[in-house]
Amino acid sequence: MPLEVKKVATPDEKIQFIRLPWKIYRDHPCWVPPLIGERKRFLDPKVNPFFKHAEVDLFLVRSENREPVGRIALILDRDHNTFHSENIGFFGLFESVNDREVSALLLDTAYAWCRGNGLDKLVGPVNLSTNHECGLLVQGFDTPPVIGMPYNPPYYADLLEQWGLKKAKEIVSLKLDVTRMPDYLESAIARLRIRNRFSVRPLRLDRFDEEIDIMWDVYNSAWTANWGFVPMSHEEFVFSAHEMKSFVQPEFCFIAEVKGDPAGFSLTLPDVNQVLKKMDGRLFPFGWATFLLNRKKINVYRVVALGVKNKFRRMGIDAYLYYEIYRKFLEKKIPWFDMSWVLEDNRNILDPLLRIGGYIYKRHRIYERACSS
Repeated sequence: MPLEVKKVATPDEKIQFIRLPWKIYRDHPCWVPPLIGERKRFLDPKVNPFFKHAEVDLFLVRSENREPVGRIALILDRDHNTFHSENIGFFGLFESVNDREVSALLLDTAYAWCRGNGLDKLVGPVNLSTNHECGLLVQGFDTPPVIGMPYNPPYYADLLEQWGLKKAKEIVSLKLDVTRMPDYLESAIARLRIRNRFSVRPLRLDRFDEEIDIMWDVYNSAWTANWGFVPMSHEEFVFSAHEMKSFVQPEFCFIAEVKGDPAGFSLTLPDVNQVLKKMDGRLFPFGWATFLLNRKKINVYRVVALGVKNKFRRMGIDAYLYYEIYRKFLEKKIPWFDMSWVLEDNRNILDPLLRIGGYIYKRHRIYERACSS
């Protein structure tokens, strides 16, 4: 098909960019439509503080009849390159019909964009950084994604790999069936209670801004050694937190302290994708009613983050956080929960999760390709 690639430059083109997935996924029952309003805010440089340290260009591919058939975001994250002493560009928000010509045009554009910006490597997909959704789904297409995890058709991997992208990292999602408290946790917690070296409490929603400051401090300390990690500015962290505030349930989120000093936290969110799936991307005119009527029916949760500051590790805080999460799920009769994402080679995190009964049920892949002459 005769194709045209064009940089998004007008509000109408941005709407076409945002709306393209409705065309791609119309025959994919597991896909969950995002909220259009949320996507507008996320991609608005005047609203999303990520754009203060990143250059983002959006591109659309149109067919002969001017219909969008593919899209891609190209990202130069200055904070990432400074923190890691790298010179790379990212691609994300990738969507394409099942046509190698379309995907190749998108990726050729990404390659040329990286070369034009003097970048050494193209990495992705990340939407728009590793602090947001990232990775291409390569295993686990038979179930819908949980909140904050991407979904895509199976043919995307072929399109990317045929173009020349190679695996950089693989991240896994684990599923834990909630039946009884794992023996490993029971015995660990019994020993920790005797030592009584720290305290764990639920999130205080009535002091949300203070709690966000605590979690931001822990996040930028606990995750700093992880592959692909980039410290989040306070403004970015607050922006993401307030996006979640309307549906966070504080009884499932915990903060650990050592003599009053914040030491770690766990953030567990209800899988609102179960409700979003019924809303078709819109809050109005009936979206809020749908959300309010169905949110109490959500029976799956995702443990989005669980971390402990480096100086407080080896005290058993992580085990205690796992215990509190599991205990709450047993109390509320939650059938299973998701823990994602975890790097497939991060045995320090993966092994304890496997020990308490977790098993890998989804995999996402991050790709790379050198942009040499």
